[in-house]
Amino acid sequence: MNASAISASAAAVVPCWSCKGPVAARALFCSVCGAVQGPGTIDHYTRLGMAPSFDIDLEELQKQYFGFQRRLHPDRFASKSPKERALSQSQATALNEAHETLKDPLKRAAYLLALRGHPVDLTACGTINDRELLMEQMEKREALAEAETPEQVAKLAMENESEVIACQCHISAAFNADNLDEAAHLSIRLKYLVKLAEEARSKKSRVTRKI
Repeated sequence: MNASAISASAAAVVPCWSCKGPVAARALFCSVCGAVQGPGTIDHYTRLGMAPSFDIDLEELQKQYFGFQRRLHPDRFASKSPKERALSQSQATALNEAHETLKDPLKRAAYLLALRGHPVDLTACGTINDRELLMEQMEKREALAEAETPEQVAKLAMENESEVIACQCHISAAFNADNLDEAAHLSIRLKYLVKLAEEARSKKSRVTRKI
């Protein structure tokens, strides 16, 4: 989905299932009859009222998400029809998925790449094709495997966290320059840096228990 398609998604109008009146595709409720609407086929950014960018305001994201979810609280629909209860639950589920994707930098990068027609598979567990990235990851994992104290593991974890932050900055720059190939390459690197961070936390817990 390119920028114009995303814009069209945000501006789309559909008929209300209840009164057939016009409803914005991203609206939770019909402005004519007040009936809750289904989630519709809109992108995560449109659903949460955010601009389609890698650089998002996380506080604004949280504000938007919790504001929408409050309006969909099950207590508000206890006396409604089964269809309205089901639609409100579908809306809540769609909002949860959008929020979980956009709040995570790695998921957000992959999602934005897909929206821009340049999908990258971050679920693949096969061999790393990039030799430089492969060597980097091998060296990092070897250093983590050799670390024997919580302090040594913590030092490696801090160094890795700095690289995670730097990698996210580079991804941002790549998106802003519309260099999707570079954004995809950096997203794959970020995937392995995030995985290493998880492994470092796990090892620190293990070596701490041995003391």
